[in-house]
Amino acid sequence: MPSTPETILKELRSGKFSPVYFIQGEEPYFIDQITDYIENHALSAADRGFNQMVMYGKDAPMTSIMANAKRFPMMADRQVVIVKEAQNIPDLGKEAGYDQLISYVKNPLPSTILVFAHKYKTLDGRKALYKELDKHALLIKSDKVPEYKLSPYIEGYLKEKGFTIDTKACQVLAESIGNNLEVLTNEVDKMLINFSEPIKINTDHIQKFIGISKEYNTFELTKALSYKDVLKANTIIRYFSQNPKSNPLIPIISLLFTHFNRLLLVYGNKQASERELAGILKVNPYFIKEYNIATKNYPLGKIIDIIGYLREADLRSKGVDNNSMDESQILKELVFKILH
Repeated sequence: MPSTPETILKELRSGKFSPVYFIQGEEPYFIDQITDYIENHALSAADRGFNQMVMYGKDAPMTSIMANAKRFPMMADRQVVIVKEAQNIPDLGKEAGYDQLISYVKNPLPSTILVFAHKYKTLDGRKALYKELDKHALLIKSDKVPEYKLSPYIEGYLKEKGFTIDTKACQVLAESIGNNLEVLTNEVDKMLINFSEPIKINTDHIQKFIGISKEYNTFELTKALSYKDVLKANTIIRYFSQNPKSNPLIPIISLLFTHFNRLLLVYGNKQASERELAGILKVNPYFIKEYNIATKNYPLGKIIDIIGYLREADLRSKGVDNNSMDESQILKELVFKILH
C-alpha cells in the first residue's frame, strides 16, 4: 500500500532516507515538499556539487536515469539523483523502460537516493511496475486534500509553526482560497512573517495580511443565505461584483452547491445528534447550528429547486443560454432565486 506524504516527511525529518522514492499523484504540493526536502537535506552543501543530479523527465530516458543511479558517489557516503516531472519520462510507459526500473528497484545501489517526482497522475495499480515499486521502493501517493478536510489541514499546518487559528478564520481561509495548497500555504506563510512570536490567528489578521475581507467573503455569503439575511447577502454579492478577479463565479457556485447539498443531508438525517450530523456533513460541530437554522428557512422542495438554480447558473457561467449575462449578473440572479 502506498505511503502518505506525511509519513515520509516525518521519516525524512528524523534523518531516515531510503534508496528509491516514487512520489505520484494529483497534488503537486506534497510531491514538491518531499523532493525539496531530499534535495536540500540528504547531502551536505559541500557534497552536492559532485554527488547530486537533478534530471527532467522529458529529457531523461530510463537508460540515462539508471546510468546515473548506478554511479558511485565521489568522496561521500551517498549520492542523490532526482527526476523531476517524471510523468514525462519518454519510455516510462514502455516495456523497455519499466523493465529497467523494475530491475533496479529490486536491487538498488545502497549509496544512491533515487527520487521520481511524478506529478498530476498515477501509475496503473494493475501493472507490474506499480506492484514492484510498492513492494521494493517507497511508493507515495499525493492526493488532493478534499475541501471538507481543509480546515483540519490549515489548523495542523499552523500548529507545526507554533500558531493557532480560530474556527471562523480557518473556515474563511478554506472557503476563500480553496484546496490549491501551494497558494494556500504561500498566503499563510506571508501572513506569519508579520508576527515576531506565535499568536492565535483571527479574521482581522487574514483581512490585514492576506486581503480577504472578514465581512465580504464566501463564508459570510453562505451564512447570510442560511439565515435568509437578504440585505447582507446582496451587500456581499455587490462587493464581489466590484472585485471580480478576487471572487470568480465558478468557485462560488461550487461552494453554494456543497452548502445546499449538505442541507439535503440534514433533512435525510433528522434523528442524528449534532456530533453525528457533523460527521455526516464532514464539518466542524461549530457550524451545525447554522445548518439547522437553514433547514428551517428552506423547505426540502425549495432546496431541490435551488440545486436546479445552481446547475443553471453553472451552465450560464460556461456560456450556455446565458443571454450575454456577465458573472455578476448571473450571481445576482442566482442569489435572488435562492432567497425568494
